[in-house]
Amino acid sequence: MPSIGILAEDEMTPEQVKLVRDSFRKIVPIAGVTADLFYDRLFEIAPELRSLFFEDLVEQKKKFITMLATMVTYLDEFKKIAPVVTNLGMRHVAYGVIAKNYEPFGEALLWTLAETLGVDFTPTARTAWTAAYRNLADVMIGAADSLPPPKLAC
Repeated sequence: MPSIGILAEDEMTPEQVKLVRDSFRKIVPIAGVTADLFYDRLFEIAPELRSLFFEDLVEQKKKFITMLATMVTYLDEFKKIAPVVTNLGMRHVAYGVIAKNYEPFGEALLWTLAETLGVDFTPTARTAWTAAYRNLADVMIGAADSLPPPKLAC
């Protein structure tokens, strides 16, 4: 599996923000298909993650699209949603998500964007979406890492 890569800077350029927002507008009318493709791809490349979700993914798919929309809205003001994303990262620990799980999520997202956007998912758009996802994932992973280790039962 190719790595999605970690970018050194947290800030996205105005051009990257515009690319992500413009491409997301094209996804909104097909949000349901996008969510279906995303989870199908995620479980194809990382079947071990299927057990982290309820059998019925209807609500999860809505949450996925909502989180994407929130991320896209605040791309140039990410600090405004950082507390929400931090909380989300902490909650994901309780669901069984670990740091290495973010890699297949990112890969599934980029694959889904390529499928839904087609020729509009240019290498530049891919780089912009990668930066957006890394910002989100890095905050969530950092939040999880800040939690105290679980107490072992004696």
